[in-house]
Amino acid sequence: MSDLAIRPAAPGDGAALAGLILPVFRAGETYTIDRDIPEEAAVAYWTAPDKTVFVAEDEAGRALGTYYIRPNQQGGGAHVCNCGFVTAAEAQGKGVARAMLAHSLDQARAQGYRAMQFNFVVETNTRAIAIWQQAGFEVVGRLPGAFHHPAEGYVDALVMYRSFL
Repeated sequence: MSDLAIRPAAPGDGAALAGLILPVFRAGETYTIDRDIPEEAAVAYWTAPDKTVFVAEDEAGRALGTYYIRPNQQGGGAHVCNCGFVTAAEAQGKGVARAMLAHSLDQARAQGYRAMQFNFVVETNTRAIAIWQQAGFEVVGRLPGAFHHPAEGYVDALVMYRSFL
């Protein structure tokens, strides 16, 4: 989307963030979050102090997506970052996820990370997997039956990684 703006989340964005993340958490298809998580807890999870959160908006200021970036581990693993992404249902297939991924890669490099890792990509999330692979991420691990999908049953989770070196 050429008219998409990605900006740091602000204190007043709680309702917009909830509107993006709650439907995804409730669906239970991609995140290992309790499907019944209360709104306040969901926003607190997404905006935890170790995360830098961004919001993707259209020209009218409607939130179409959000992502966070954080260190994947502490100490000796803090040079690798991790991100979480959510795109509004009405914005899927319109380049929002790709724009947020490009933005997150720029942010990761600017923040001094040497790589990005996705720890738990549900194998049925084929759209995300295709986007990550097109951006140079590799599947470096598979966790057999690690995710209980509400419609597909037990499915694998992938570990995906991209070095910046």
